[in-house]
Amino acid sequence: MSGGGNLPIGPGIWGFIAFFVLAVALWFLVRNMNSRLRRMAYRDRDRAEQFAAGADADGTKDERPATDTPEPDADASGDDPRPSGEAPGEAPRP
Repeated sequence: MSGGGNLPIGPGIWGFIAFFVLAVALWFLVRNMNSRLRRMAYRDRDRAEQFAAGADADGTKDERPATDTPEPDADASGDDPRPSGEAPGEAPRP
């Protein structure tokens, strides 16, 4: 039963190195995620301020912000092809 002697049992130095590398990689990933989320919040705030400034200048409130590209489901006449009562993201009702 006691044939093992004093052999070290555990992950050793390579286990510590692998764990340390994973911890450093996780730290960089979390740091990068936080900076991206902060940038998104700033962009969203700026976009909301521009939208509010545009609505105040016109004296009216637009339903959606102006974009350079037209909606793909709008036809050339500018009429909405969806039947009334159907929301933009919904599938047609049978």
